[in-house]
Amino acid sequence: MPNITFYFEVHQPFRLKRIFSFEKGDDFIDTEKNREIFNKVSDKCYMPATKVLTDLVKEYPEFKMSFSLTGTFLEQAEMFRPDVIIAFQNLIDTGNVELLNETYYHSLAFLIHKEEFLAQIKRHSEAIKRYFGKKAAVFRNTEAMYSNEIAAIAGRLGYKGVIAEGWEKSLGWRSPNYVYSPPSNNISVLLRNYRLSDDIAFRFSSRGWKEWPLTAEKYADWISHNEGDTVNLFMDYETFGEHQWSETGIFDFLRHLPDELIKKGIGFNTVSETASIKPVGVLDVPDIMSWADLDRDVSAWLGNKMQNAAFEKLSSMRERILSTNNEDTIRKWRILQTSDNFYYMCTKWFADGDIHKYFNAYNSPYTAYINYMNILSNLDRGLTIS
Repeated sequence: MPNITFYFEVHQPFRLKRIFSFEKGDDFIDTEKNREIFNKVSDKCYMPATKVLTDLVKEYPEFKMSFSLTGTFLEQAEMFRPDVIIAFQNLIDTGNVELLNETYYHSLAFLIHKEEFLAQIKRHSEAIKRYFGKKAAVFRNTEAMYSNEIAAIAGRLGYKGVIAEGWEKSLGWRSPNYVYSPPSNNISVLLRNYRLSDDIAFRFSSRGWKEWPLTAEKYADWISHNEGDTVNLFMDYETFGEHQWSETGIFDFLRHLPDELIKKGIGFNTVSETASIKPVGVLDVPDIMSWADLDRDVSAWLGNKMQNAAFEKLSSMRERILSTNNEDTIRKWRILQTSDNFYYMCTKWFADGDIHKYFNAYNSPYTAYINYMNILSNLDRGLTIS
C-alpha cells in the first residue's frame, strides 16, 4: 500500500494597474487591489487552513506535508498580512513540514533565459532561508513545468527531487504512483496523481459529479486501493477555503482525512522522503509538460499570437534591463514574467484557467494583452530615456 505525499502550492501574483498608452512612468503595481485580494484569501484560506493543519499535526504526529511559497506571495504577506507568515512559521516549526524551491516570481524564466531561471531559483532559495531558516531538497518549476533539461538543471543544482505531472502521454502504461528518474541523471521525479488530486481541487463541490459528496472515509478508501510506492497529491493551497469555499465542507474533509488514512494503514511522506524511494525506471520527457490545463504544455501561456508577442517583447528586454543594475527596474521586469500575466491573455477554455480567471481584473484576453503591452512599453521607454 502506498504512502501519501501532500504538496501545496501557495501563490499570489502582483496584479497590475490599468495603464493607457499615453500614460508615462513605470508605477504599474495595483497595491490596493493586491491588498484587497490578499486579505480576502488570507481570511478564507491561509489563516483557517493553516490552523487546521497545525492542529492536525499536533493530534497526529505522523501527518506530514510539503509547501512551495512563491516570492510574490511572501512579499505580499509581509506587506499586508504578517500574521499569515507567522502562521506558516508556526506550522513549519512543528517539524512535519518541508519546503520546496521554485522560481521566486512564479515565472516563465526558464523559457526566457537559463541564467534568469537560475537567478530566480537562487533568490527564492534565499527567501526561504530568510523567512523560515530552511533549505529545500526538492525543486518545483512554475506550474510544474518539467522536461529532461529542467531535471538536468535541478540535478546540477543539488536537488534530490523534482516535481512533474503524472501525464499518460509521458508515462504510457506506467503509473504515477512510483518514483522515476530522467535520462540524464539520478534525480528523482515525483509525479502528481492528477486524478486523485483533482478530485479534491476541482471536483469536491461539484454536485454534478457522480461521486459527490466526497467524504474523507470514501477518499481514504480510494487511496488504499492504489498500488505503488506513493500517491502524490499536489494542488493549490487555495483549494481550501477559496476555490472550494468553507460552505462546501472542505475544512471538515481536511480535518477528518488524516484519521481516515491512518485507519487504512496509510502513512505520510514529505517530498524529500518520497524522493529517497528507489526509482523504478526512466521517464523521458524531451518536451516541456506542465500541470496547466488539459493540454499540459506551455500553451496556456504561449498559445496565441498575443501571448507570443508579449513574451517576445519581455524577453528581448533582458540584457538592457540587467545592464541598468537598478534593483527596482529588474524587480519590475521580473514581476512581469509571472505566469499569471500570460494566463490572462489566454483564449482557450480550460479548467485550470477558470481558477486564474477567478481573480482576473480584465474583461477579455485582449484587454489583458493591451494593458500588459502598455506597461512593457512604459518600462522600455524608461530604459531609452535613462
